[in-house]
Amino acid sequence: MLASLKVKDYMGRTRTTFTPDMDVLRAIHILIDEKISGAPVVDEHGNLVGFLSEKDCMKVALNAGYHGEAGGRVSEYMAHNVTTIDINTPIIEVAEFFLNSTFRRYPVVDENRLVGAISRRDVLRALEVISAPEANQK
Repeated sequence: MLASLKVKDYMGRTRTTFTPDMDVLRAIHILIDEKISGAPVVDEHGNLVGFLSEKDCMKVALNAGYHGEAGGRVSEYMAHNVTTIDINTPIIEVAEFFLNSTFRRYPVVDENRLVGAISRRDVLRALEVISAPEANQK
């Protein structure tokens, strides 16, 4: 049953995104303010071009500490090669991805356009729905 469920039915919508030309200090402020560990970077057409994480932002802190330089553009610090999940991927495959990686969330794309994100919790929610469907009917 879990194999028939798709990412599009359980993914969350991405509320926070950055652009490559955004000031990285502004992006760090947003990460802190929204209490999130990272966010996708999209171009003007909504295409996913990278991901900026707290770990990536440690480079900003090191530059400030060692060189007295803090700042720059998101594109200078973001990860460019981002692992994504297609909107039609079966949930069971995503469970395998999570089991074999340290990622807690993947960006979800439809023809390279960012449409949301899928997390470990979303996969568990799918499992809960199929294991006790009567408890989830409202």
